[in-house]
Amino acid sequence: MLEGPKVSQSELAKRFGVSQPQICRIIKNKERILSEWHRNGDPERKRKREGKDVALEAALLRWVEGARTADLPGTGSLLHLKAKHLAEALGRPDPEPSGGCLARFGARHNLAFKKLPAEKGDAEQPTAEHWASTVLPSLLRSYAPSEIYVCGETGVLLPTGSPGKGESDGDRLTLLLCANADGSEKSPLRAVGESPRPRCLQGVNLGQMPWSYRAGSLASLTAPLFTEWLREFNEGMQRQGKSVLLLLNKHEAHPYLQLSNVRMVFVPPATALDRGIANDLKGHYRRRLLRWLPAERGTGQPTLLDALHMLAQAWGDVRPGLIATCFRAAGFSPDAGAEAPALTPASGLLGQEELERNGEPADGDEGTSEGEDVGEPVQPCPSEREVWGSLATLRRYLECRATSPDLFQAFYELEDVVHMVSAN
Repeated sequence: MLEGPKVSQSELAKRFGVSQPQICRIIKNKERILSEWHRNGDPERKRKREGKDVALEAALLRWVEGARTADLPGTGSLLHLKAKHLAEALGRPDPEPSGGCLARFGARHNLAFKKLPAEKGDAEQPTAEHWASTVLPSLLRSYAPSEIYVCGETGVLLPTGSPGKGESDGDRLTLLLCANADGSEKSPLRAVGESPRPRCLQGVNLGQMPWSYRAGSLASLTAPLFTEWLREFNEGMQRQGKSVLLLLNKHEAHPYLQLSNVRMVFVPPATALDRGIANDLKGHYRRRLLRWLPAERGTGQPTLLDALHMLAQAWGDVRPGLIATCFRAAGFSPDAGAEAPALTPASGLLGQEELERNGEPADGDEGTSEGEDVGEPVQPCPSEREVWGSLATLRRYLECRATSPDLFQAFYELEDVVHMVSAN
């Protein structure tokens, strides 16, 4: 129309119901408007609306165009993950993109993302007969033992918290456990408690702990909490360049998701892959609770923070051979059922009486020297109370300043050495 017969700006304004100055601005910026319209992915779009973060959208659009040029599959979950990584790289204070922002981004650029095709039947729970005859043999042909993971939940009770520690009688934790079939990899523990902000976790650099903590109603693992963990697990597999199988029981807290690097498969109800693993973890946790000596540590009952560290140590105590045996007993090996797992004694809640009975301080030398000092004073041997106090100080330093969860493995080994020396 602008290139047809000459029409006055006033006539155009009346015809389209706009003001004459607006027509003037359109004519003045005709080339720029036409250029942006040609670049726009949606020809029906009438308004030019930018996102709140122009730099992030530009980087994300470049990534989408590059992925399409390389003929890579594009999914909504992959777009969400890439947007989060780009936001972190750009130093945005809130890197987690909302679903609405990504939906508007896709609409502005006319992007359509399809879900990756799922294996038929993955979202359903197979019968025991179908699992044994069809599903399991197919999985064993498709995945190596190191690529087959199982996850499940188990509950542990915490001893009565001492005053001022932020815990109350009857505290409970739900633990999310995940390991692969040959025991070569165990995901860090995810603990769910009832308190959203426990006082004992204040000042702790939670991102660098060998465990993670979340709050849930009645300390239960909910579908949103499991979805959060599942996406983090998928990101970890993506960083490693691995495509893995994740076996789990069908439950309302276990929503089925189609992920880029994790294939979820529900197992029959009678398949308790994680039960032996959980029992062994609880046995090691119980042993460590019994080893806690309140009189010598001078701290009373362990706090939630103490328990989380003990649980991480107990998870490290679970041997790869036991995990592999649990998988073999469930049929994930040609010699299935050849041997039964040897478990650490089962756990239970330790009451105050049992802790006191098992944790009485031993009588012995307080570490002071006899006789008079000659020359330079001799440094007395520290008492066990002083040693545990020093270890507690060191652990607190690591909790506040640690740059990697791996540092705690060295600390746990040092603590075990002190326990061994103390027992001798």
